[in-house]
Amino acid sequence: MTYEDLMIESEKHDLIIKEKNLPGYKGRIYKNRIAVRGNIPSAEKSCVLAEELGHYYTTVGDILDQSSVENRKQELRARLWAYNKMIGLFGIIRAYEHGCRSASEIAEYLNVTVEFLHDAISQYRSKYGVCVEVDNYIIFFMPSLAVMERISD
Repeated sequence: MTYEDLMIESEKHDLIIKEKNLPGYKGRIYKNRIAVRGNIPSAEKSCVLAEELGHYYTTVGDILDQSSVENRKQELRARLWAYNKMIGLFGIIRAYEHGCRSASEIAEYLNVTVEFLHDAISQYRSKYGVCVEVDNYIIFFMPSLAVMERISD
């Protein structure tokens, strides 16, 4: 999903997205207004906007104080929302079907940063363990990301 796609989706929910110079932050949200740092690459903007949308849909209140367990849980929930929006298990499968084999190829295909992809894979590994079966595919998270198509007998 591109930055522009996320912007269009945001408009449908009456969210106001502005690019700004945000010292110390790549993105911030306040009520229905989201600010994204304007001087970062497009794929990174997509990841930042997706996470801020995750906060819009999943968090409550000011969670800047990450020493609070509840705030850290809300931060993780927003990031998981973003990982699923931008990547998801089906995104990994689509990238495999498209011929992507390296992390950089997958990240480029999905319009995310390699770091965002690695973080998502780490969270999926925590959730699903070694592998997960989706339709006719098995996605392996350990020892590294791999996708295998099941062949029926």
